[in-house]
Amino acid sequence: MQTIEIEALQETALQSIAAASSSKELEQVRIAVLGKKGSLTQVLRSMGSVPQEERASLGASVNTARVQLEEALELRASELKALEQSAAIKAESVDVTLPGRSQPIGSEHLISRLTREIVEVFRGIGYRVVEGPEVETEYYNFTALNAPADHPSRSQQDTFYVHDRSGTESRVFGESEVLLRPQTSPAQVRVMENDELPIYILAPGRVYRRDTADPSHLPQFTQIEGLVVDKGISFAHLKGTLEYFCKEIFGPERKTRFRPHFFPFTEPSAEVDVSCGICGGSGCRFCGGTGWLEILGCGMVDPNVFGFVDINPEEYSGFAFGMGVERIACLKYDVPDLRMLLEGDMRFLRQF
Repeated sequence: MQTIEIEALQETALQSIAAASSSKELEQVRIAVLGKKGSLTQVLRSMGSVPQEERASLGASVNTARVQLEEALELRASELKALEQSAAIKAESVDVTLPGRSQPIGSEHLISRLTREIVEVFRGIGYRVVEGPEVETEYYNFTALNAPADHPSRSQQDTFYVHDRSGTESRVFGESEVLLRPQTSPAQVRVMENDELPIYILAPGRVYRRDTADPSHLPQFTQIEGLVVDKGISFAHLKGTLEYFCKEIFGPERKTRFRPHFFPFTEPSAEVDVSCGICGGSGCRFCGGTGWLEILGCGMVDPNVFGFVDINPEEYSGFAFGMGVERIACLKYDVPDLRMLLEGDMRFLRQF
């Protein structure tokens, strides 16, 4: 092979190096020229067949071509690396002038929010919040609240009893004296047993009842009960407190009324109604044509209840009330079915 042929091979290789558009193509050019089976490498390996007098000049030409090709490969590799990095940066860049993608922000569930609102109303007039266990005993849930042994609420048809492992029946109603509380009233008994008088408390929490879920009933719901025990407390205090509460939650234009009722732990007892927010009290399908919606039960604490907690009923009196938050939510926002609050349908919940 003559020197002129080495120069032609070098020129062709330089053109291929310059034409390479990617690092991968450039690597293929390097292998084709300088690899183990490359064209220039084959020339070096054939030097043994070249006449002695031509080896020196031919070897010098090959080495010169090799050095120039390696320099050209290194330079082109740097150029391609810079171009590829620039393209990658451009492809991954973020256009800060574009409007941002909004992320959905979670919000407090309607029941949690309304519970907090109710608690804040009563905190504003001096009440404090207390909590009690959700798994209770019959004593605190029924006996200490003046419920007789044959009261229907003690039966398994109304209350979830907790069975012991032996399954032994310990009483006529239920297989255990431990139950899931159907009301937060036991917390009131515990406070009257342990705290100093006077008492102004609110007891929110989950309660459980053997009810089939339907538009007006749930087997588990949130209840808030209140208790006041002080000297000189009368039904007038109860009425004024609940009228204030109704106007704070439902609006100042809503009216209230008290209807006689019966609860084992209060005497006298009453149901509280609020005027219908849809018809304004004139009567409609939502309120059954009466113009009123029942919202809670209340009454003066029965003296027998004070007897279980060693409070002198001749010196102290008090009142109690209880409400279901889910029911308050339905009445406040005109929701026709309690179950809608628990289905998790975001289209429904986002309205509130």
